[in-house]
Amino acid sequence: MFRRAFWFTAGAAAGVWATTKVNRQLKKLTPESLAAQAADKAVEAGHRLKDFALDVKAGMTQREDELNDALGLHQDPDRPDNVTALPGPRRLKALENDQTTHRTNHSTVGYNRNEDH
Repeated sequence: MFRRAFWFTAGAAAGVWATTKVNRQLKKLTPESLAAQAADKAVEAGHRLKDFALDVKAGMTQREDELNDALGLHQDPDRPDNVTALPGPRRLKALENDQTTHRTNHSTVGYNRNEDH
């Protein structure tokens, strides 16, 4: 008699447990629940994407600073938007070269603009 009562109670408990699990799963599959889960995943993905973009930006800034140091380019606080500029002597030399190398005589009779392409 005790054996039957034990198995009856065990079966009832297993049935209650299984019913509870099934009802929880069904509630997770309702449209409202699925929409909430999708929204949570989208927000989480957005945060990860934002963190990635900030990491990339920090890496770019660090690499730009390394390259500026290697090339001898320095930030000039007097220039707007902190535009980088060549140091004094190099900048003058670059400006002199720029003026002499880009002078072309377009009035020459044999000049053809498409020749270089």
